[in-house]
Amino acid sequence: MRLRSIFKVAMVYVGGVIGAGFASGQEIMQFFVKHGEMGIPGAIIAGGLFIYLGMLIMYLSVSLGARNYLAVLRSILGVKISKLIDMLSLIMLPGGFAVMLAGGGAVFSEHLGLPRHWGIISTALFSCLFLFKGMKGFVGANVFLVPVKICAISILCLAALLIRPPADGAEQAIDAWKTGAFRDAVLYVSYNMVVPVAVLSSLGKSVSLRDGVLGAAAGGTALALIILLVTVAEINFYPEITGYEIPMLYIASFIPGAFKVFMGLLIWVAVLTTAVADAHGFAARLSLPGSNKYKLIVVGLAIAITPVAFLKFSFLVKILYPMFGYCGLLLLAGLIIMPVIGALRRNNSIPR
Repeated sequence: MRLRSIFKVAMVYVGGVIGAGFASGQEIMQFFVKHGEMGIPGAIIAGGLFIYLGMLIMYLSVSLGARNYLAVLRSILGVKISKLIDMLSLIMLPGGFAVMLAGGGAVFSEHLGLPRHWGIISTALFSCLFLFKGMKGFVGANVFLVPVKICAISILCLAALLIRPPADGAEQAIDAWKTGAFRDAVLYVSYNMVVPVAVLSSLGKSVSLRDGVLGAAAGGTALALIILLVTVAEINFYPEITGYEIPMLYIASFIPGAFKVFMGLLIWVAVLTTAVADAHGFAARLSLPGSNKYKLIVVGLAIAITPVAFLKFSFLVKILYPMFGYCGLLLLAGLIIMPVIGALRRNNSIPR
C-alpha cells in the first residue's frame, strides 16, 4: 500500500510537468536545446530543482492538510503575496490548458492527417470525462497513462542517440546560442512548478508525510532524467527540428517501423494528462473535487478556452511559457528561500 501511495504521488507530479510542450519536444527545444551543449548543465539544474521543490511542496501540503494550493501559497509567501500568486495561477492554469488543447490539435493535423479542430475538441472532451470522476479520475488518469509516456519518450530518445551519436549534431547549435542557458533553466522550472503546486497540494489529505515526500522525490528524479535525455537527443537533430511543430515526431521518423505512429499517440496522451492537471488545479482551487460545482467549472473552462487553442501551438509555447515563467519566479523564490528563513528563525530562538 505504501509503494502504491508513493507511486501515485510520483506519477501525478510527472504528469503535471510532461505535457504537450514537453513530449512534443517544443518545450525542451525552446528552453534547453537552443543553447547547444550549455543546455545540458541547464537541464541538470532544472532536474535538481524539480526534486527539491517537489519534496518541499508535498511536505507543506501534507503538514497543512491542504485541499488546494492556496494554503500552501500562504505558508510560503504570506497572505498578501499569496493573493497575487493566486490570481496569477488562476490565469496561468487556463493558459496552460489552452497550450495542451493546441498541442492536441497539432498532433492530429501534423501526424494523423486529421482536422486540427478534432484534436482540440477531443482533448477537451476527454479532460472533462476524466474529471467528472473527481479526484479518483484525476489520479487514475495519471497512474495509468504517465508510466506509458515515460517509457515511450525514453525509448525514442535512446533510439535517436543510437541513430545519430552526439558528436554529429551538437556543434550546429553551439555557435548560434551561447548565453542564457541557466536563466532559461530557472524560467522553465518556475513556469512548470505552477501546475505541480496546484495538483500536489490537492493530495495533502490523501497521503502520509513520508509517502508524499518520497513520492515527490521519485517523481522529481524521473523528471530530471527525462529532461536530460530529451535535451541530449534533440541537440543532435538541431537546427532541423526547428521547422516542426512536434520535433519528437520528426526524430521518430528516423526509426523504421510503426514507432512514429505509436509515438504520435503517446504525445497525445501526454497532452491529455497535463490538460487534465491544468483543469483540475483550476477547478480544485474554486470548488471541492467531484462536486457539481467542480464539474461545472471544468466544462465552463473547456468551452471558454477552446477558441484560444486554435492559435498555433508553437506560438503559444514560445509566448506563454516564458511569460508564465517570469510570473512564477515569485513562487520559485519563495519555495527556495522559505527553508532558509525557517532555519534562521529556529536558530534565533535557541537560548544563548
